[in-house]
Amino acid sequence: MHALILGALLAIDPSKSIATFSVTHIFVEHVTGTVPIVSGSIDVPDGSTIPTHVEATLDPTRFKTDEPDRDAALQDPDWFDTKRFPTWTFASTKIVPTAKGFTMDGNFTLHGVTQPEEINVVVGGTPDHPTYLGTLQIDRHAFGMSKTRLDPVIGNLVDVTLAIKVK
Repeated sequence: MHALILGALLAIDPSKSIATFSVTHIFVEHVTGTVPIVSGSIDVPDGSTIPTHVEATLDPTRFKTDEPDRDAALQDPDWFDTKRFPTWTFASTKIVPTAKGFTMDGNFTLHGVTQPEEINVVVGGTPDHPTYLGTLQIDRHAFGMSKTRLDPVIGNLVDVTLAIKVK
């Protein structure tokens, strides 16, 4: 017999949620930027802040590094190829509570490639208004981004932070 877990399907608030990234670059130490989180949902049991399922969609066509020439270059096929791949998605497959939040395994699709990723999440707020701060590190080459002449000066690993608030 399975227990029925009642809860709420909370919508991610795009106006208060953002993904930031940082990658090493020998010429400027680190390049940082933002990618808007445009939609998503978090299924949370009543009285809890730990979800049972999470989905999110990001819009790489609107990312910013505060350098217009770099932003334009990163839209190209050698990098994010945003004309062919205008969205990134994440869907959780497993969530395990921890002392300060949870770890979340899931499928992250970026640049047309889906890879399993683990996100470490710290929970804040209350069960009525939870907030989530997730961190992960991805390998850009694992997502099919081409190696370019700049590869020797740009790191393969990208640190990503997700700051999520719900409506």
